[in-house]
Amino acid sequence: MNAPSSPYRSGFACFVGRPNAGKSTLTNALVGTKVAITSDRPQTTRHTVRGIVHRPDAQLVLVDTPGLHKPRTLLGERLNDLVRSTWAEVDVIGFCLPADQKLGPGDKFIAKELAGIKKSVPKVALVTKTDLVDSKRLAEQLIAVQQLGAELGIEWAEIIPVSAVGDSQVTLVADLLTRLLPEGMPLYPDGDLTDEPEQIMVAELIREAALEGVRDELPHSLAVVVEEMIPREDRPADRPLLDIHANVYIERQSQKAIVIGAKGARLKHVGTTARKQIEALLGTPVYLDLHVKVAKDWQRDPKQLRKLGF
Repeated sequence: MNAPSSPYRSGFACFVGRPNAGKSTLTNALVGTKVAITSDRPQTTRHTVRGIVHRPDAQLVLVDTPGLHKPRTLLGERLNDLVRSTWAEVDVIGFCLPADQKLGPGDKFIAKELAGIKKSVPKVALVTKTDLVDSKRLAEQLIAVQQLGAELGIEWAEIIPVSAVGDSQVTLVADLLTRLLPEGMPLYPDGDLTDEPEQIMVAELIREAALEGVRDELPHSLAVVVEEMIPREDRPADRPLLDIHANVYIERQSQKAIVIGAKGARLKHVGTTARKQIEALLGTPVYLDLHVKVAKDWQRDPKQLRKLGF
């Protein structure tokens, strides 16, 4: 007699954690391609990104959220609201805690919030960035995470050490998250890797390039809006070109020079870096036209936030 095949499972898993805990890098590693931008700057992710993992027996939809933090601006408050509303809609929550940093107030703040979510939603602790520590430090972190759960009454469904960069235990994470999903039909067509609109992904790739090597005060002030993406007319079918016009917004006039750089060198580098990533994403040659504009104190202005898509 053949053993009955396991039922097909499908559902949503949400990665949470403080800023820069490795959520986006892990999302990309699990999907197998870049669907979320990454940066060593905190609060890189500003909206929920869905990455879709297809398996023979399951479809796992990963929701990468902004880092939950103590907000200082209206933008910060809206990002936190986005995280909490996402938690209410998913089947599994993965809490990312970097192995190379001791548990701090930010981790405990999030853990307390997780403790208030109904017990029927499984919570998995993911100790990320294990490639950055030795086995002794990793063991200490795993024990600390276990104790944190015990203190707050969180029963971890799993505690998993993982390195997205070193590709260590990434498949195991997918296995364990999939096991916790409900039975159901596929939610997205086979082959889809994200439900992000292309225009949003292009804007994010430009912002990722603009975040490289900027001063500490700039990352939060940077926003990108793609105004239009249109195929160049009068091009032969075998030599297409996509014209992309985008604006990089900053909050103060003094920041403009930082983004543009001496004689426009920095903006040119941003354009070149972003264009390569966009061409890889869209599979077509691109002409990228970038402009830097000031939207005064946009993080605190409801009207500006709406205009910039928040």
